[in-house]
Amino acid sequence: MTALSAADPIDLGAMLSDDEKAITESVRSFVKSAVLDEIAEWFEEARFPARELAKPLGEIGLLGMHLEGYGCAATSATAYGLACLELEAGDSGLRSFVSVQGSLAMFPIRAYGSEEQREQWLPGMAAGELIGCFGLTEPDSGSDPASMRTAARRDGADWILNGTKTWITNGSIADVAVVWARTDEGIRGFVVPSGTAGFEQREIHHKMSLRASSTGELVFDDVRLPAEAVLPGVVGIRGPLSCLNEARFGILFGALGAGRASFEAALAYAGDRTQFGKPIAGFQLTQHKFADMAVRMSQGLTLALHLGRLKDSGGLKPDQISIGKLANVRTAIEICRTARTILGANGISLEYPVIRHMTNLESVLTYEGTEEVHALIIGKGLTGLAAFA
Repeated sequence: MTALSAADPIDLGAMLSDDEKAITESVRSFVKSAVLDEIAEWFEEARFPARELAKPLGEIGLLGMHLEGYGCAATSATAYGLACLELEAGDSGLRSFVSVQGSLAMFPIRAYGSEEQREQWLPGMAAGELIGCFGLTEPDSGSDPASMRTAARRDGADWILNGTKTWITNGSIADVAVVWARTDEGIRGFVVPSGTAGFEQREIHHKMSLRASSTGELVFDDVRLPAEAVLPGVVGIRGPLSCLNEARFGILFGALGAGRASFEAALAYAGDRTQFGKPIAGFQLTQHKFADMAVRMSQGLTLALHLGRLKDSGGLKPDQISIGKLANVRTAIEICRTARTILGANGISLEYPVIRHMTNLESVLTYEGTEEVHALIIGKGLTGLAAFA
């Protein structure tokens, strides 16, 4: 009998409410039954069955789960984070799908949209009948979103939208895009349905990370939108940045799921793999690796749970989200890399989840703010001085 759980070495689960425990188990069960047997094949074939998974995800209340009304589950922020952890234990692409749907597409409509926009889009998105995406990143504008070139101008009562967005999760398959563009009034958000004249959605291929995820490019060529398409509740860069903070919060939990899955795979493998007459789990250097992974996992889980409680109390600052995102993605990558060494050559095989999680996390490290960007956000929070414009 082992004394410690790889999933939760210091029993932080004892600090969860009954609802949080139930949500965790529900999502873990879904991932096990609907994803784990297929995910290696999806990754190898570079495909993600979004349409097949969206409705089941909606049925168990995961899409926009931390939002209120319009068919959303209105769970706690901590429960949302725990769900992200379990989803990413399946694959980062799965968590990304749910995160983009809820935190980047549904959240701005809920927070800044008109009542008509909310009624039109949110119930279908919560049910998984409609898929959304978030158009912010551009070919020449990543870490500096304020330099975006996509622009919208008024033409009578309408808006004319032009520009390109790239590296957009769900972009090639979305039924609706929340797109951020420059206007004479400042940066505004627009709700753009697929099929709108002049709006083209293209799949991005040849990825070596997040292969089980739909990634696209959005092209807008004189797209005419009615006045009702603009999000009326926000003007300026704080609109898209607030959405990014919602997504980053999910990531600081989610990345640990990838780390945990790799840790558990390495632990099981080391117990079965025999060298020099005994399981490699019995060697000192291997146990040192496991001890290090357990400590890192415990620290990451403690940080995530603390930030979740802060968010639920209304006291979480954007700078603190950056601490969580920076620390826990870094932690998860190190756990995956250490787990890979324990599996040896088998560590690069898709028969095991480790290399898949490891390569996925290289994208998670970059999106929703690179390490450098989060370090500078934290630095500004500590010093009061901005190291970037």
